[in-house]
Amino acid sequence: MKDLLKATYGTLFEEKLIDEIAAVSLLRDFKQDDVLIDFGDYIKKMPLLITGAIKILREDFDEGELLLYFIEKGDTCAMTMACCMGETKSEIKAVAETDGTVIMIPIYKMEEWLGKYKSWRAYVFNSYNNRLKEMLTAIDNLAFMNMDERLLKYLHEKVKINHSKEIHNTHQEIAYDLHTSRVVISRLLKALENEGKIKLHRASIEFIKN
Repeated sequence: MKDLLKATYGTLFEEKLIDEIAAVSLLRDFKQDDVLIDFGDYIKKMPLLITGAIKILREDFDEGELLLYFIEKGDTCAMTMACCMGETKSEIKAVAETDGTVIMIPIYKMEEWLGKYKSWRAYVFNSYNNRLKEMLTAIDNLAFMNMDERLLKYLHEKVKINHSKEIHNTHQEIAYDLHTSRVVISRLLKALENEGKIKLHRASIEFIKN
């Protein structure tokens, strides 16, 4: 575990902090579509992402789910940290976007390290700041962007996270993430194809626009 931590967080954390994380944490592998955290869970451990990508969803008033943001290698989820620190139920759902590996840190160590390690404080505050910006972006998307713009941005994020211009989500899965209907997504995807921004294949979507 220590080698994995050093490879991912070696430039962020002191050697002693990496030693402590390795000593008290658990290493967990996950598969695509695994639910890592669900709504209403009491979170006992905080995740540090080593490989892979995870999407963070928020439950809405109509009992649907809305995509807030993705977390990638080297990230953690600020909302998970907030639930850990406050010992409250989770208000988000974390679903694996790809296969990957995560290190789970016990809650009781989080507060101890805030006072003990400058690098840990900086990491926690930067994580809060980055996730806040992403949530504000998500709010702006809902308030000010048309669905075709949101869809194009979503596809771009998928390409970035999966390091591939081939997107293998169904129209229904995309509709679920963007909280709309499959019919709307299918229509908009066809319009984007006509504009030369994507190419639709039988089982995938090819992203063309940079």
